[in-house]
Order: sequence, then structure tokens, then C-alpha cells
Amino acid sequence: MSLVRLHEVSKSFGGVRAVDGVSFSIDRGEVVGFLGPNGAGKTTAMRLITQALQPDSGTIEIGGRSIDEDSAEVRSRIGYLPETNPLYEEMLVGEFLTFMARLRGIEEAKVQDQIEPAVEQTGIGEVYYRPIAHLSKGYRQRVGLAQAILSEPDILILDEPTEGLDPNQRVEIRKMITRLGQDHTVLLSTHVMQEAQAVCDRLLIIHQGKIIADGGVSSLLDGEGRGTRVTVEIDAQPGTLRKALEELPSVSRVQEVTDGGVRPRFVVLGAESADPRPDIFALAKDREWTLWEMRREQEDLEQIFRDLTESDS
Repeated sequence: MSLVRLHEVSKSFGGVRAVDGVSFSIDRGEVVGFLGPNGAGKTTAMRLITQALQPDSGTIEIGGRSIDEDSAEVRSRIGYLPETNPLYEEMLVGEFLTFMARLRGIEEAKVQDQIEPAVEQTGIGEVYYRPIAHLSKGYRQRVGLAQAILSEPDILILDEPTEGLDPNQRVEIRKMITRLGQDHTVLLSTHVMQEAQAVCDRLLIIHQGKIIADGGVSSLLDGEGRGTRVTVEIDAQPGTLRKALEELPSVSRVQEVTDGGVRPRFVVLGAESADPRPDIFALAKDREWTLWEMRREQEDLEQIFRDLTESDS
């Protein structure tokens, strides 16, 4: 049984459909990256799972139980670090964690027993007695992570946890998330492709409120379900060449490379799982165009993300 399951979940604000019929599931022990452009629906979907928002339609289940059945029980199984980390700056770190433990309904006798492992796992022991207002951004994020795991939740939902951090702080938080992923299921929203690739087992990509890709990092990088990306250089009139390439059935998108070269050069993306190279070769032969170069491009996660989220823009 999946730990988290969304089925045909939708949420609108006015006339804008922020989440549009989203369905996915997350199994126990997975670290799942949740990627998408600004305004794609990531944060809205996360708020729906945490019950900060209610869906207009569809169902959400945590551990096989609908969030509508026993809201308090389901919510207790979720640890959440929102994009804007809500901290009380006038409190000491220890006071804040004690306060949050009580809000979570942890019994008074067990509060310290819950705080100690959270402090150890997030490495905030040395700032435990400091005011939150005096902490660096990196330590504030650690405190946010500590409060998220206080109740030993089944799933951690982290919305842009490294946003605004310097490179060293980002690396430390990534390492921490990797360690937390050994004991918790994690749903991680991020704009940083390197972060997703380094930390996550699987990626969900959302665009315009819909899930447009769902798969393991390695399978996405290997191009499963996507067309082959090819760079071609052909001696022909650029406008005529572009039109001819776009009309090939194995091609989904053509982009001109403006690098000041002598001959027109284009990056061609295959349609779905197609490899457009045979069609391009046949086109050049049929038109008697000189084919100077045709090579398959090695894609990285950032390029894959752009291909998927720009194709329908």
C-alpha cells in the first residue's frame, strides 16, 4: 500500500486551476523530488496534502486513510517545512521546539525524548540555547527541519528547503535531507536540478497544474518516454530548413542555435520516444542538402526540465 496517494485532485483560485486532476502515489522509503516552474502548482499540491488547503475535488490518502476521515490523525503523520519557515524569533531554539512539541499533542513526559533525537539529527545542539533571531539562515532551516520531525512523522514534506542559502549551506542541508530520507519518506520541492539529482530517487514534474513526468532520476536521464535530442548542421536556407525539419513526423520541436557559425544549426527534439536522425538524414538526401553534422546530445536534468515545461508554453 502506498503511503501517500492523490487521485484526480484539483484546486482552483478564482478562474485559475492551480492543480488540475493530479494523481500520483508515494511508497514508504522513497525520496521524491517535486519539480516545476514558478506557478506550476507545487506549493498548492503540498498544501493540499498537509491540509492547509482543501481540494475542490479528488481524494488524498495518507497511509490508506482519507484526509477527510480523521484529519487530526492523518495530520500527525506529516512533517512539514513550508517555503517560508515560520519561526518565532524571540524564542530560544529549545523553547520553540518545546512549544511545537506541545502543539503537536506530544505528551509532556515525552517532549524532551522527542526533542533530543530531532536536535541530534539536524545538528542544532550548539545553538539550542540561542535566540532564533540570532541564527544564520542555514541554522534557521535546520530548526525548521527539527520541528518537522518532532512527532516522528511517516512523511516529510519540504518546500524549497535550501532557498536563499549560500552554496555551503545548501550542501549541508542536502546531506541532512539524505540522512533523514533513511528513516522517513520525503517529498521535496526544489528549483535546483543538481539538488534533485543528488538527493532524490524519483522525480515528479508538474506544469500548468498537471503531472507531466513521473519516474526515476536515471530513467529520465536515459530518455525513457522522450524523443532523442539532436544537433544538426545542414547547408540550406535557414527558414526553409527549419520548416522542413518541423514537418518531419518524428520531430516535436526545432530550435535555432545562434552561435555565429557559417551554416545554419538547429537543435531538434524527437516526438515522444522517437529518434529523428533517420528522417533528418533522408530529408537532406532528398533535398540534396549537404549534411555537415548530426550528433545526439547528452541531456542533463536541467535540459530535460526545460524540454518538458517549455513544450506546451
